[in-house]
Amino acid sequence: MQKKLLSLLVCAGLSSMAHATVTDKMIENDAASTGDVLSWGIGQQGQRYSPLKQINPSSINKLVPVWSFSFGGEKQRGQESQPVIHNGKMFVTASYSRIFALDAKTGAKLWKYEHRLPDGIMPCCDVINRGAALYDNLVIFATLDAQLVALNQDTGDVVWKEKIDDYAAGYSASAAPLIAEGLLLTGVSGGEFGIVGRVEARDPKTGKMVWSRPTVEGHMGYKYDKDGNKTENGISGEQGKTWPGDLWKTGGAATWLGGTYNGKTGLAYFGTGNPAPWNSHLRKGDNLFSTSTVAIDVKTGQIKWHYQSTPNDAWDYDGVNEFITYDEGGQILGGKADRNGFFYVNDAKTGKLVNAFPFVKKITWATGIDLKTGRPNFVPENRSGDPTQGADGKKGTSVFAAPSFLGGKNQMPMAYSPDTKLFYVPANEWGMEIWNEPVSYKKGAAYLGAGFTIKTLSDGPIGAMRAIDPKTGKIVWEAPNNAPLWGGVLTTGGNLVFWGTPEGYLQAADAKTGKIVWKFQTGSGVVAPPITWSDKGEQYVAVASGWGGAVPLWGGDVAKKVSFLEQGGSVWVFKLAK
Repeated sequence: MQKKLLSLLVCAGLSSMAHATVTDKMIENDAASTGDVLSWGIGQQGQRYSPLKQINPSSINKLVPVWSFSFGGEKQRGQESQPVIHNGKMFVTASYSRIFALDAKTGAKLWKYEHRLPDGIMPCCDVINRGAALYDNLVIFATLDAQLVALNQDTGDVVWKEKIDDYAAGYSASAAPLIAEGLLLTGVSGGEFGIVGRVEARDPKTGKMVWSRPTVEGHMGYKYDKDGNKTENGISGEQGKTWPGDLWKTGGAATWLGGTYNGKTGLAYFGTGNPAPWNSHLRKGDNLFSTSTVAIDVKTGQIKWHYQSTPNDAWDYDGVNEFITYDEGGQILGGKADRNGFFYVNDAKTGKLVNAFPFVKKITWATGIDLKTGRPNFVPENRSGDPTQGADGKKGTSVFAAPSFLGGKNQMPMAYSPDTKLFYVPANEWGMEIWNEPVSYKKGAAYLGAGFTIKTLSDGPIGAMRAIDPKTGKIVWEAPNNAPLWGGVLTTGGNLVFWGTPEGYLQAADAKTGKIVWKFQTGSGVVAPPITWSDKGEQYVAVASGWGGAVPLWGGDVAKKVSFLEQGGSVWVFKLAK
């Protein structure tokens, strides 16, 4: 009898452990399951849609705070993290490469891990972190000194730690990793320092490399065996084809926002950043694979297709923004709101351009996108001048360009609703004065070759939440905001869209009409994406709050306009009052 009872207890314990373990199947089903949030994007496709309906326009007036947790200390900088939820725990990263495990119901701190950062880190755009990945009993996140750290979900103990690259050469990392087909996929940051962008696949249980794929044409990809030995896996593109001289060796194209994945295509989609340096007159050619979407076969590490949104980028428009896949009449498409002001729809299997249209009101660098060739129709006079042709050889002709390099949309992820078939895009209207300067590469030094000042376009609102129809290109509704929007979006089966504002509000609108039906003041600017989940029949909503990021650092006249905003560092959780 005792043996039988012991056997039952052991089985029960194993069952409990199995329930606590995050599996590949659970990650694949993340978008449909409502009791947890296992991935950045609330599902591998990144749609940021939840089918939960308990909170809706009729009930949201009862939405109240349940708890708030302060990240503490003096490290109150930009908080761009999306929390993940599993087994009753919330895992949320914070500025300066910290991560907290909290009781999801009460907000009680279970443990904290604070990564020890060296003095020489060089993040371009604040000391932010955008979130973690869950796998097995691990929570995995990237650090500002370009490392990956895997912690035990229950204890916070370090299970493995791996170096991505040399922070002294300008490399850093802040994106949430992506889990796909049992692999941990990560990118790199540092495009302003002449690093070489790439996507890496690792074994999430050990951190050991499986393959590496550079995103600058001419660099070799590699595969790794279980002992860490590497073999060549083909050059990315064709060396020298779209880059002059040796500039491809320090070509930028950082994959700093992370990726999405579609199980039907077997492809991971990563956006790539600006080519280096910013001075486009030094690098004649398209400069592949910068400012592009690259689709990578997860099993082989090969680029299956690419689409370049801003060839020979002269405005730091990047191309890292998330590529969200969705089904449209049996076809798998992907939508992307680019920093350059255009919204693109591509066939997710082939990369073929299906549609492209502006989603901001002022674009000066191009008149439109040729749907046959996929290329922009440039306005040559709106490219800043070659400094070697200037009077003193030190500064090229400056131009006014819109959008600014902070983008029609930047890092703040949009959402897609399969109910309304609309994308919800946090857009900004601003411009910049930009000019080119001479520059040469030096390891660990800024590698721009340009100067700039961000400008407002008017005295009116800068930001606008826009509901966009990807078929027609029409803006179905918009909700203006005085300050630039810098936080992500959540949409739900309850016909709601949630987003935060720099003024401190988390707010919700009717997904079909745009009517704002609820708002709450969090005490600091919201520059992070909200999430939602359910527990024992109750729906919860959460968001990190803490003003910061690129706008106050790089924002010029816009930064002055919003200088009154206060910094902070906390996470808020809400549910319906009974």
